[in-house]
Amino acid sequence: MTALSAGTIARTLLVSSRPVSWINTAFPFAAAYLLAARQPDATLVVGTLFFLVPYNLAMYGINDVFDYESDLRNPRKGGAHGAVLDRRLHAITLWAAGLACLPFLGYLVAVGSPLSWLVLSISMFCVVFYSAPPLRLKEVPFADSATSSIHFFSPAVYALVLAGASWTPQLVAVIAAFALWGVASHAFGAVQDVAADREAGIASVATVRGARWTVRFSLACYALAGIVMFQTAWPGPLAAALTLLYLGTVWPYRDVTDETAERATAGWRRFLWLNQIAGFGVTLLLIWWAALTA
Repeated sequence: MTALSAGTIARTLLVSSRPVSWINTAFPFAAAYLLAARQPDATLVVGTLFFLVPYNLAMYGINDVFDYESDLRNPRKGGAHGAVLDRRLHAITLWAAGLACLPFLGYLVAVGSPLSWLVLSISMFCVVFYSAPPLRLKEVPFADSATSSIHFFSPAVYALVLAGASWTPQLVAVIAAFALWGVASHAFGAVQDVAADREAGIASVATVRGARWTVRFSLACYALAGIVMFQTAWPGPLAAALTLLYLGTVWPYRDVTDETAERATAGWRRFLWLNQIAGFGVTLLLIWWAALTA
């Protein structure tokens, strides 16, 4: 068997961390922290770097290790959808994820409060036990989508707590809409893996409820996220328009069956880049909001 070179290990870890998705966790932290703290500081930089790379290496790397058997059966794995990790890289990936996170977590704990420690602990708990035994929350239907959503909105909640933000009904509405977006996105993503997950004996909201029901559940969550945004102050309601992009992407798959569920992969590929467009739109709205409240 060919020995693994340092370059091969580094490239595989990079693929496993899903670089295309880094911004999805770093941006919520950075935006929420900056809006709450009103000025950049070292904690903003450290926290953003943590949620950019180490957090994603931990989240996706642990997933790739413990999903190895199903990934072997999944034709979409590789590239933006993650790596099929050589068994020899499993321990290396877990060690790399832990060591990459450790110094950042040490700093964040040092500058934080007990409440921020609690939020960060919940976030990291979900990162680990979404995929790792004994909990394997990704195999508990509905808990899988909820936990996946926490992966993406918890950096924003953590940033708000860390920066000492005042929690208002409108701020809660924004986080609720973000959480619904995360549930919808995970559920739709699970649809394309129905066949591979069933073959590997992995339960998910899609394998239990079926592809068609899950796509429609995803549509409902996206729509509800948009409705919730109308409970926020101007220009927050404009963010509801961004949900139309996701509804338009998912709508064509509303009638897929378990046998045709892999068709949803095309929509999921568009979804990965759609996040960049939506992120740009959210950035403009945040700048507008910051200008109005300055």
